[in-house]
Amino acid sequence: MRFASPEWFLMIPLLLAMGWFWRGLKLGKPLRALCLLLVVLLLAQPQMRRFGDGLDLWVLVDRSESAGDVLGPKLGEWETILERSKGAGDRLFFVDFADEAVKRGAQMRSGLGQDGMTYAGGRSATRVKSAVQHVLAQVEEGRASRLLGFSDGYSTEPLDGLGERLAEDEVALDYRLAGEMAGEDFRVASFLLPRRVQLSEAFLAEVVVLGSSSSSVDGVVPVELMRNGVSIGRRDVEMVNGVGRLRFTDRLGAAGAFRYEVRLMADRERDAHPGNNFAAQWVEVQGGPRVVLATGYADDPMATVLRAQGFEVTVVTEIGALGVGMLSGTKVVILNNVPAYEMKAEFVKGLDFFVNEQGGGLVMIGGKRSFAAGGWFGSPVEPLLPVSMELKQEHRKLAVAMAIVMDRSGSMAMTAPGTSLLKMQLANEGAARAIELLGDNDMVTIFAVDSTAHQVTPLVAVGKNRGTLQNAARRVQSMGGGIFVYQGLKAAWAELKKAPVGQRHIILFADAADAEEPGEYVQLLAEMKREKATVSVIGLGSDKDADAAFLEDVAKRGEGRIFFNANAGELPALFAQETVAVARSAFVEEPVEVKGTPGWMEMAAGSMNWLPQADGYNLSYLRPGATQAAVSGDEYAAPLVAFWQRGAGRVASVSFPLGGEFSAKTRGWEGYGGFAQSLTRWLMGEKEPPGMGLRTTMEGSKLRADLFFDESWNERISAAGPELVLAQGEAGEARKVAWERLEPGHFRAVMEVKGTDFVRGAVQVGGVAFPFGPVNAVTNPEWSFDKSRIKELRELSARSGGGERVDLSDVWHAPRPPAWREVRAWLLMALLGVLLLEAWQTRTGWGLRRG
Repeated sequence: MRFASPEWFLMIPLLLAMGWFWRGLKLGKPLRALCLLLVVLLLAQPQMRRFGDGLDLWVLVDRSESAGDVLGPKLGEWETILERSKGAGDRLFFVDFADEAVKRGAQMRSGLGQDGMTYAGGRSATRVKSAVQHVLAQVEEGRASRLLGFSDGYSTEPLDGLGERLAEDEVALDYRLAGEMAGEDFRVASFLLPRRVQLSEAFLAEVVVLGSSSSSVDGVVPVELMRNGVSIGRRDVEMVNGVGRLRFTDRLGAAGAFRYEVRLMADRERDAHPGNNFAAQWVEVQGGPRVVLATGYADDPMATVLRAQGFEVTVVTEIGALGVGMLSGTKVVILNNVPAYEMKAEFVKGLDFFVNEQGGGLVMIGGKRSFAAGGWFGSPVEPLLPVSMELKQEHRKLAVAMAIVMDRSGSMAMTAPGTSLLKMQLANEGAARAIELLGDNDMVTIFAVDSTAHQVTPLVAVGKNRGTLQNAARRVQSMGGGIFVYQGLKAAWAELKKAPVGQRHIILFADAADAEEPGEYVQLLAEMKREKATVSVIGLGSDKDADAAFLEDVAKRGEGRIFFNANAGELPALFAQETVAVARSAFVEEPVEVKGTPGWMEMAAGSMNWLPQADGYNLSYLRPGATQAAVSGDEYAAPLVAFWQRGAGRVASVSFPLGGEFSAKTRGWEGYGGFAQSLTRWLMGEKEPPGMGLRTTMEGSKLRADLFFDESWNERISAAGPELVLAQGEAGEARKVAWERLEPGHFRAVMEVKGTDFVRGAVQVGGVAFPFGPVNAVTNPEWSFDKSRIKELRELSARSGGGERVDLSDVWHAPRPPAWREVRAWLLMALLGVLLLEAWQTRTGWGLRRG
């Protein structure tokens, strides 16, 4: 027997003393004394040794990228040995781990294989400590347990603290190393760049390349250098004694943050681990607060006006070049008549964090390629805007006949990464969403295409058929083969010809890597163009896929839009964006009176002499909680200028064009400059008060943020402490990180950065946001192969009573930690019986007769 909490026996002398000094308690009575003894035993948690039970063996299987090639071929044999050699009472559990740990056979999250046996978590890290802690939390009390790790041994996190936890739980840790791949290997050991430079300042970069063996890897290794995804040259690195160095200089003539990448181009036969051939780092060009003007006009009058008012303006006309690095150092982003579908998804997604957490300003300006017509409905920007974009049914004046042509080829039967759904199911949901957004008087037909076009539903009015149409769309199944685009377009056009309504449109959904049989599509699209029908394309994949150019040509000849997206999970949103752009968006092309409202005074100190009329505007509706500064004088009374606060930032919408077509009256307005200045200054928000500074540094894969402040901030920080908010990767959700107070006026936070993902963040305090990033770990720790990690694993195993298991079957015969059974339940029942007996004795006065 043993006691888990023997310190409670110290109560016995105390109880004896109480019984001696306070005799009125009658603690000397046998039953009362027995009750107190049982209470002390319960608190001490007695446990009885168990004999004859089997062993629970928990096998941790490393599923990380670096271990895949060396461990994968051996796993089947090793697992079979363990299964066959276990005893009758033994139990075997497998836990797969990399970024996260999951018990095999259990759903970790959506995205697993249908049998729940496939590891679908991230593979960019080897988190041994987290996996061990995960298992220890599931170990069954009362049974002997042991851990066995299958891994290459290169943990990406320290194993500190695990020894004490294993000893406390009396669980031994064994391991079996997978070994290393034979052959030569090259890796990027370091990539040295300054994290911050001044505008046009020359700086030096250095790349260090290491070989696995100085005797065999001398020679030349080609290296490719890239900036923001564009190659800036190839160089040869001379390897001497297994070490090569490359230095180059560069200078940056624009503000923002720029991502530099270096990649080894070594021959695969001479390079055992291609995963360690890459390194990246962001370089930020420092400067004052600036405005990024993304515009659809070659000579945007907004740029001229704002520069004349003293603003630093970066004009971007190549919309596809916008990236999250452009948001670094930016206070306001202006989207002037630019469509969402021409922008990189990472930039559009990044605007939410930029506004809500980093305190940035955002304004969307009207035009025929803006708001819903520009595909902004359903995008991450839509919830930020103070207006809703989809046209109300009662305001629609033209019905639409739409054909949805869907790819049902073999590639659509695959599971979409990050979900538990097939790509076909997501496309089906997109079609159903499109039908949901169509009006009652609109008409729709659906075709599923492989080598031929299969009509799913004929062309009918949506109205009372909406539910039936959506159900039919959701039942489309992938049947194999490729998608014959021409057959699908031909069948859809033949059906749309029957439509009595004026506007006819086709949405073509196809795999950008498997769109076959163009056929006579040029002639077909020319005929559709003459009949004023249009075609838009949603391509699953990227614009670099094999058939992407063909799909782009279809959209161009069809005078529609083209969307490429490799994330099948976003298909429903793309269908919704396109449907609203076609059927539920309106640009009013007639001059309309501009009527000011008192809401303008919340944005500017003085009144505004509004222009009498605007040439046209995007019809939208004010959201609850937003303020409108000007409205249209027509029947809609629509918001022409609206604004509100979103999180730490500010957002506005200007529904009439400020440049290009339909802006003649606006550009001739005397108050144009004053309006642009007041709008931009409001979007910039309050200036950062002095007395506070933020410093961020990267130490390997650890990001360290130090916040310094003087005494002037003490009162505000006492009322509400600073909050550190981070977003990792392109679509990372905002998460808060805890601070550590080191000393007065100094807070620090340290967090792990996964792989080579970048991190953006902000410190929010006293109503002010201090943004930073993007920053990243230069090299991926998963491929660093730090030998000290294997040594650390060996030492941890030895301290826990384990070791390396060359003969796996021998693990079942290893000394088993003792198993213990709790006896508190029996003691509790005994205590309850004695209490009842003592109470009955006290009440009745019963006692043993004296002899």
